Amino acid sequence: MKDYVKKIPSINLINDILNKTKEELEKMIPVNIMVIGKTGVGKSTLINNIFREELAETGIGKPVTKHLRKISKQGMPINIYDTRGLELEETTQQEVRNEINNEIDRINISNNDKEYIHIIWYCINAQSNRIEDYEVNWIKELAGKLPVIVVLTQSIFSKSKELEKMIDDLNCNISGTARVVAQPFEEENFKIDRFGLKELVEMTYEILPEAVKRSFNNAQKVHIKRKVDEARTWSLGYITTSFGVGFTPIPFADAAVLAPIQVGMIAHITTIFGVKLEKALLTSIVSSLAGITGATFLGRTIVANLFKLFPGVGTIAGGIISGSTASIVTTGLAFSYIEAMKIISENEYRGIRVSDEEIGRKIKGELGKQFKKHS
Repeated sequence: MKDYVKKIPSINLINDILNKTKEELEKMIPVNIMVIGKTGVGKSTLINNIFREELAETGIGKPVTKHLRKISKQGMPINIYDTRGLELEETTQQEVRNEINNEIDRINISNNDKEYIHIIWYCINAQSNRIEDYEVNWIKELAGKLPVIVVLTQSIFSKSKELEKMIDDLNCNISGTARVVAQPFEEENFKIDRFGLKELVEMTYEILPEAVKRSFNNAQKVHIKRKVDEARTWSLGYITTSFGVGFTPIPFADAAVLAPIQVGMIAHITTIFGVKLEKALLTSIVSSLAGITGATFLGRTIVANLFKLFPGVGTIAGGIISGSTASIVTTGLAFSYIEAMKIISENEYRGIRVSDEEIGRKIKGELGKQFKKHS
């Protein structure tokens, strides 16, 4: 048996997963969001509390026009177009409006998927309890070009609901209105936690084209369930593919064929969560999973492969058993890895650092549960 195991092509799992993750990330079309609003409305606070790595603070702002900059960061499949100058006099407001409209038109006719603006967040400070006429007219104009969500920032008091209803009654043809408090607010005996961010993310996700949904999910950090749901959906394709490995006609070839499938699955799940994989963390996770081509898999598949060696049993019988085994192991691997990514993402959002060893222990326990459930 050991001789057969040695003949299976060995792969450097850590490097393969890291390289495949990088490859998957580079293939992703960036999601482009334009954030419009006056200075002080809380655009940077909103961006930093929704997207990973405080994008508005640490990203690179590249001027596009006089009143528009493009914020991006390496390793994040997202670009934020941030407007400035709306709080100035009427002539400047019109200048800004013309600049933005012209830039949207230029991008729309360029046919460049990487530049296309997918959605606009038009931010209004809810505490002002008003929306100016020029903003109403511009929102209507923008909504004729692209999906627009009006974001009512600093929606601390109940009057924000009145403003929301007022905007809805204007029939601006927008895609939705979202009341948010981007970061906790506390004053004397009054305190309110952040809210509305998850709802804004969900609303945006549903509106975005399919081609950039994974990019948006990668970049956002508040809606972990959305990441989990997407990862589970994607993993089903890999699980189905792994079942077909059981019909490989060459005995003991299954593990060698299965490994790249599972490496691809792990890389795909990683890009959905947007977790930065360090070698130490990945080593801990992989070792906790008992190795993709290690004893856990081989111990189960060798029995099935033996059926292929006996005359009269045939490839179909062996394939069904081995295919079922392969899908069980791949399912356990997928759901365990998703659980690890969920834990890391939740703790990063809370500002908590969990040790690599603790992640390893948690994923090992989850893997055991999955095998018991599906075996």
